[in-house]
Amino acid sequence: MLRGDMASWAGLGRALSACCLLGLFCSAALPFSLQGANEKAIINERPIIGILAQETDFKSFQKYGSSYIGASYVKFIESAGARVVPIRLNRSDEEYDKIFSSINGILYPGGSVSLETSEFARVAKIFYNKALEANDRGDYFPVWGTCLGHQLLSVLTCGEDLLTWTNTDGFALPLNFTPDAKNSGIFQDFPADLLQQMASEPLTSNFHFWSLSVQNFTNNEKLRNFYKILTTNVHNNVDFISTMEAHRYPVYGVQWHPEKNPYEWKNSTGIPHSKAAVKVTYYIADFLVSEARKSNHRFPNKSEETNALIYNFNPVFTGPFSSFDQAYFFD
Repeated sequence: MLRGDMASWAGLGRALSACCLLGLFCSAALPFSLQGANEKAIINERPIIGILAQETDFKSFQKYGSSYIGASYVKFIESAGARVVPIRLNRSDEEYDKIFSSINGILYPGGSVSLETSEFARVAKIFYNKALEANDRGDYFPVWGTCLGHQLLSVLTCGEDLLTWTNTDGFALPLNFTPDAKNSGIFQDFPADLLQQMASEPLTSNFHFWSLSVQNFTNNEKLRNFYKILTTNVHNNVDFISTMEAHRYPVYGVQWHPEKNPYEWKNSTGIPHSKAAVKVTYYIADFLVSEARKSNHRFPNKSEETNALIYNFNPVFTGPFSSFDQAYFFD
């Protein structure tokens, strides 16, 4: 399927031409605009990142619980030295206030629920607004969206669903880097040789039917003013955004799945398991956890921290009947 995607490979050629100059990534990247004094003042060596659960819309999942989190997202965070708190649905505003003040960042995972009417979207909006308010007052708090989470960030920012059908389900793709990638937060610590591989080899896992097109992004003032495009891809003749980060806030989105490369083993050409693909996962996870280390949020006491952690739940082996090898379930 990948060989037939001539539009993607045409875009790859353009990206390679830029990357081979080595001017794009070999120089030291500039620091992210909001890091500043906060980065110097805070080094949190015990970061905790919240992962938002979503409704179990899969029938095969419903017997286990009303909401779930794919275990690969948990492993992804833990691999870079952070712990995870599941953010469960249908909780009170008071509980979400307490969780926000206790965790050091949030991840919106991939999935298939509504971006506008689901409980997943409702709770995501609560934490998104809290994060922007916190960052405005100098309280550093990163927000990360993967796949559906990436799409949801666009909806939360501009207030409408601008996605386009691309049917990019089960494809591993190289990335077409934009000039803004040079000074980005996400890619600043990637080795130059790995960035070249990402531009020339299919190292990113894509499992999405809808995408945010470059055209729709460019035509929307709210999105343009909030995010910069770091990478794009082309599929079904649509040029879509595959990586973005905010200009002024630590808010990041990837349409692809960095957590799948080492932790999901569905027999699919869309999940690369090469050494380079696994390195991509490591550097992305390290970046997100490094962002969380800049937050000084803490649980009020050890007991509350212990009771909130994902360790209180056992993952279920779901590989035989789902795209996740393991998942955590919640009522």
